[in-house]
Amino acid sequence: MRIITGKAKGLRLKTPAGWTTRPTSDRVKESLFSVLNGMIDFSEVETVLDIFAGTGSLGLESVSRGAESAVFIDSSTTDLIGDNVRRAKFENQCRVLRGDFVGLMKKISRQNLQFELIFSDPPYKKNLAQISINLVAELDLLKINGLLVVEHGGDEIFDSLPENLSPVRKLSYGNTTTIEIYSKNLSR
Repeated sequence: MRIITGKAKGLRLKTPAGWTTRPTSDRVKESLFSVLNGMIDFSEVETVLDIFAGTGSLGLESVSRGAESAVFIDSSTTDLIGDNVRRAKFENQCRVLRGDFVGLMKKISRQNLQFELIFSDPPYKKNLAQISINLVAELDLLKINGLLVVEHGGDEIFDSLPENLSPVRKLSYGNTTTIEIYSKNLSR
């Protein structure tokens, strides 16, 4: 796993031993960021939120491409994320938070923080993708015209979409991984 382009291009990220995470493959990440490049200008992104960050790959890729800063949330791999942040030399641009994502997202909301880009890549088949989508909308964490990128198992189906989010694009990678991109807009 590596950073594809930008300031830290080519940096190999450390990955955890064992099966505690399911990192987004380089091929899938490259395809995702190719789509995102057509939708946003990373140099205009102030802050990225990476929920279920794992290795920190998605948030670090965003900072490498020009995003000003990133906040990472994970319950178990924060030491690994911190190490990857240091290796990329992004210490002054990144905050790594350890704990339950629900509590940390509520804490961020109380600080009145909002994000132009939010990644949610939870463990599959635990309904955490739906929960994270609902929390992003309920806590008003996404800026107007911001993007929420949710990775989930190909067989997971969401109950409904919060009213203030609109589907923008759906990317499928085989029958195991689906990435859905939503936008927050004024019209809904």
